[in-house]
Amino acid sequence: MRIDRYLPPHHWLSKIYRAGAAAFGGALIAFGILGFTNNLGFLSTSGTTILGLSTNGLLSLISVIVGAVLILAAALGGSLASTTTAVIGVLFLLSGLVNLAVLETGWNLLAFEVQNVVFSLVAGLLLLFVGLYGRISGGLPEDNPFVRYRHNEPPEGEVPEQRTVEQRRSAELEPLAEAEVALGEGHASPEQERMVRAEAARLARAERQRAHEHYAHLQQALRDRERDSGGGSDRTGDER
Repeated sequence: MRIDRYLPPHHWLSKIYRAGAAAFGGALIAFGILGFTNNLGFLSTSGTTILGLSTNGLLSLISVIVGAVLILAAALGGSLASTTTAVIGVLFLLSGLVNLAVLETGWNLLAFEVQNVVFSLVAGLLLLFVGLYGRISGGLPEDNPFVRYRHNEPPEGEVPEQRTVEQRRSAELEPLAEAEVALGEGHASPEQERMVRAEAARLARAERQRAHEHYAHLQQALRDRERDSGGGSDRTGDER
């Protein structure tokens, strides 16, 4: 059972995830573009300060890529935005710790300085908070979509019987869909050909029935109009 049914893009939790991902993504893209415009060395270990942070060409490229991933997650919304934001938050934390260990060394490929480490750790914590908000914290209400998902309860507003009927209908249509694909590709079995022909005949009968009902409805409407018009003429004659 997919979590997307419980947390569609228009859900209020999804809006929080989308707003957080979009805000961080936009800031990272802006930071990366400013780095590109300063013609930085791609692997320079002594970067240039932009917006209070040290950067080089590689860090600018990574910033744009990560920002684009966050923007895409924000556009899709739902649990994908939550998971993407949380995962990138973990990567920010790891980046801060790893680059802290390589400061002032030749392995400082992202040209980090102390302020970059602090930013990476703080941003990672904020991304984790946004991505996991309303998802794993304690005391979640029973109507929380993640709680309902973990307890295998139906999504809010969904009728279980309706879902069962839809699943049964989908299972019934699956062989027919496979038969139509096989027929279109030219390798359908005789049984599949019979199935497709029978379905086509059923649809044709249903279409003729709808046409007859529509025609009968029109005829009845015309008769009702003529009767009303005739009744109006008779009343006009009586008044005279």
